[in-house]
Amino acid sequence: MQAFNRLFPNQGAIIAMIHVRALPGTPGYDGNDELIIEQAIKEAEIYAAAGVDGIGIENMHDTPYVRYEVGPEITAMMAVVGRAVKQTSGLPCGVQVLAGANEEALAVAKAGGLDFVRAEGFVFAHVADEGLIESSAGKLLRYRKQIDAEHVLVFTDVKKKHSSHAITADVDIAETAKAAAFFRSDGVIITGLETATAADPAEVEAAKNAAKIPVLIGSGVTVDNVGQFLPISDGMIVGSHFKEGGHWANAIDEDRLNRFMEEVRRLRK
Repeated sequence: MQAFNRLFPNQGAIIAMIHVRALPGTPGYDGNDELIIEQAIKEAEIYAAAGVDGIGIENMHDTPYVRYEVGPEITAMMAVVGRAVKQTSGLPCGVQVLAGANEEALAVAKAGGLDFVRAEGFVFAHVADEGLIESSAGKLLRYRKQIDAEHVLVFTDVKKKHSSHAITADVDIAETAKAAAFFRSDGVIITGLETATAADPAEVEAAKNAAKIPVLIGSGVTVDNVGQFLPISDGMIVGSHFKEGGHWANAIDEDRLNRFMEEVRRLRK
């Protein structure tokens, strides 16, 4: 908890998402490497000016995702983008590499000077769009030790969105969060059923009570419900709500962003 609070001293830290343009080798890639970096820098500038507490980068345009191992071209480009975002914003920054490429995310964070990663499939297992995602905690934290990246916090999804959890139906979210804490997670992430769908406040509180580590909301936070989530969470990862029309793939809507941050500042007072 101390490491989290040093990184994010404000209650209910707002971590804004940059959905990086499609990367080399993926079906959506358009060949313009410079635009990938330029767009990420522009969004980092907008978010920093609005007063968010941190920024995350994610290769969400790389559909369809591959499971676990992405190519070295993805890791390399994400590290370049990550360092540019960090230097531009001066904020705590993190990365997720889809899908389940948690070791690659750690490598990106190490090379890019980032502060945290978002890891899926940390404990137990679930069936995602990409197939079976299994526990990565033991291998991931050993890799973090090997590359001297223990300063990089690992935030872990539990019962994550866009997934079936039938194989762990007898393990509730509180027990899952407790297991993540036992396996040395630096914070757990609670989501709704899909992108832009709000988490269940009862599940957030259950995870917080069980795990005794930071709990973040990973989807569906809006200007209308942030007042409900800010008192019960340690952080909120916000992407879709900051975009035009509330859709993750669109450009940032600065009016929506600024209204949201004004509400956050009001609530914190």
